[in-house]
Parts: sequence; structure tokens; C-alpha cells
Amino acid sequence: MPKRFSTVRGREFGDGLRAAVAATGMTSRQVAALVGWQEAKLSDLINGKGGATELELALLLGVCRTPTGERDHLLSLFTGTGVKGWWQEHGACAPISPRTLVEHERLAKKLFSWQTMLLHGTLQTPGYTRAVITACVNVPRDEVEARVEARVQRQEALRGGVKAAYFVPESVLLDEVGGPGVMQEQLRHLDKLAARPSIVIRIVPLGVGAHAGMAGSFDMLTFDRYEDVVFLESENSSLIIEAPDAVKAYGRIVEGLELVALDAEQSRELIKKLLT
Repeated sequence: MPKRFSTVRGREFGDGLRAAVAATGMTSRQVAALVGWQEAKLSDLINGKGGATELELALLLGVCRTPTGERDHLLSLFTGTGVKGWWQEHGACAPISPRTLVEHERLAKKLFSWQTMLLHGTLQTPGYTRAVITACVNVPRDEVEARVEARVQRQEALRGGVKAAYFVPESVLLDEVGGPGVMQEQLRHLDKLAARPSIVIRIVPLGVGAHAGMAGSFDMLTFDRYEDVVFLESENSSLIIEAPDAVKAYGRIVEGLELVALDAEQSRELIKKLLT
């Protein structure tokens, strides 16, 4: 099998181009013939071996009748497929479904998450998500339900093979996002999730003082076939960290959080105590 792209940007480009070709309903050989290529050239481009210019890619996407938005996205990715690290600017607010993050959550072997102000998206109930999104001043009102549904779909990653460890500040559990009823429903959901063998929820209790996670939220994803990455998200941009030394630094933060967090059983007991 040809070598796949080794960077986040490259993998997204390769997967997007593969989908564009598949959407034609033709074989890769037929598509390649339409642009005057050998099938091997198309395969090399999809699998990270290069061999095509930006103009040739544009011609290929035209033959595939790739929608304008996706065409522009793939062309923008093409020149940076070998570059590690990626700062994505999203405009006024993040997209309804954060494509890069969602795809990598689906492919991950392990997820380590530390969120300082709210529960991770894959842990949220629809009610909690709706309250969080409604409070976002930059989200159009007519997008709220679509964003809620997208976050629910994102939770499919937990039904796959990913093993997830979530570090959660106790203060997040005490904050009645959406009101008491919504938060009680959310706590019951956390209790059920914590019973799954593939999910670990560890609470960082109030009063622990200074600790390793105080610099901010992050997600760290590890893979069987790819190098580990870290995702940082803000209101209207996201940063993907791929440099090995930088990723290892976040691994040390995870180790630091493990020193101050309650263990899984103690955390579940605390969640149960908060249920009324």
C-alpha cells in the first residue's frame, strides 16, 4: 500500500480527494483517464506521494465536479500537506462541525482531554450543548440546532475503538449550565458514561491549589498509524500541534493532572453525590 500522508493537513487532503473521486461514481482509473493521467498518478496524489501540480489538481477537481467550497478547501490544503502544525482561522466563529477534529477523534486510539470551563463536547447532553451554544454571542441563532446535532454526532467516536480519559474540574460540575434540570440530566449522563470500560472520567477537586493544567484546555490524541497531535480551540480559531517535543510537553501536563485528580472511582462517587 502506498505511504499515507503523515501530517494532519495531508491526511485531510488525502481523505477529501479520495471522497471527491468516489463521488463521481466512476473508478479511479476512469477518473484518471479523463484528465489524461495514469491511475498510479492519481493513487500517488491521494496517498501522499505527490507528483501533481496545483493546476493539475484544479483540473482533476473540475473533472470530479467537486463543489466550490470543497474544491477551494482542498486547494488550500494542497500546498501545506507536508507542513507540521496548523493554525486554522474560522472567521466569526468555529464551523458547525469541526471537520479536522471530528475526523481525528474518529481515528484516534486514545483521547486525553482537559477542559477548564465546560465539559468536553463528546460528554455533553443535547440540553447542555444547547445552553452552551446559545450563550455564544457569535453563533447565529438559526445555527443552534444544527450545531447541537453536530455535537451529538461527534459522540460516535466514543462508540468506536477510542479509549478516552477526561480530566474535569469540579467547578465545571457545580456550574448549572442550562439550569438545575439540564445539569442534573448531564450528571446522570456522566455517571452512565463513567461505567463504560473505555471511558475514564477524573475530577480535579476544588482546593487542590496550583496544578499542571492551569495554562489552559487541550485535547491530545494518539494513534496506531500516525504521530500524536494536540488540539487547542478558541472562539474563532484552532491550533493543531504536531511537533513531537511540543506534544510530549502536553503529555507531561497529563501526568501532572493525574497527580492531583481523584481516581475514577472517587470521581464517580463525587458525580453521584451531586445528583439530587
